[in-house]
Amino acid sequence: QVQLVESGGGLVQPGGSLRLSCAASGFTLNYYTIGWFRQAPGKEREGVSCSSTSDGSLRYADSVKGRFTISRDSAKNTVYLQMNSLKPEDTAVYYCAAALKRACTVVGGEVFVTGIDYWGKGTPVTVSS
Repeated sequence: QVQLVESGGGLVQPGGSLRLSCAASGFTLNYYTIGWFRQAPGKEREGVSCSSTSDGSLRYADSVKGRFTISRDSAKNTVYLQMNSLKPEDTAVYYCAAALKRACTVVGGEVFVTGIDYWGKGTPVTVSS
């Protein structure tokens, strides 16, 4: 059963932190570039971060750089997104996605990952006081 499952979302106050998890089953994340995306109500989906297997790079959208950190735990076959200093504009449903041996790019301050093979179903994050 090939699956990506996000968890860790919820309600947090501005300035707070959350750590999102993306757990894979049925395949090994070590061979895949992983992207984190989000979609806020009334807005298009945007890429916020990625971890590339092609060159080992970690990339971030301008809107989250310095606040978010992507990481991997190979033993757990899981990718994380640590989100600090959260702002109301970070409110969105967050999705992880996997692309086999594909590099991600940053264009116009936004992360893009092509050739995505698998998507998670998303976990909602609400930043509000």
